[in-house]
Amino acid sequence: MKNSLLSDQTMFFRNLTYTHLTFNEVIDHIKTFMNKEPLGNYRLMIGTDSHVYSLETVFITGIVIQRMGRGAWACFRKMKYPLPIENLHQKISLETALTEQVASLFDESIKTDLINIVLPHVYKGASFTVEGHLDIGKEKRNKTREFVAEMVARIEAHGIEAKIKPDSIAASSYANRYTK
Repeated sequence: MKNSLLSDQTMFFRNLTYTHLTFNEVIDHIKTFMNKEPLGNYRLMIGTDSHVYSLETVFITGIVIQRMGRGAWACFRKMKYPLPIENLHQKISLETALTEQVASLFDESIKTDLINIVLPHVYKGASFTVEGHLDIGKEKRNKTREFVAEMVARIEAHGIEAKIKPDSIAASSYANRYTK
């Protein structure tokens, strides 16, 4: 492991079918999924969750392409930090940074390619959005509520829509499943 959780090491993703996907292969799978039904309403969701263990903290960053009402394709990246992170702000900040890191891979060229799949069908109702999902919430009982404005601003600075609980399913549901 390198010195930093966010070091520029090669990223690999996995899901139930594939165990070693490069980011380019992830993009190919997303394009294939979207090309099967270009008239769909698509949400590209990127989100990170973590779980603190006694000797380490495990971070999972999920990428989910959802065809609203018609299924989804997803994969995730697993990162291990060699210490238990006890500070909640630090943990949430790292989750947000990992989401930002993966979201930044979806550069304008890639987003344009994905938009171009649905573009001929926009007047028939097709759509495409990119969302950054944060495992935080505003409810009184949620300890992360004091970080909502800061983390949402960070995601929105990348030009993508930020979602928090209960709408942050890529982080709070999909990624969460693989942290345990």
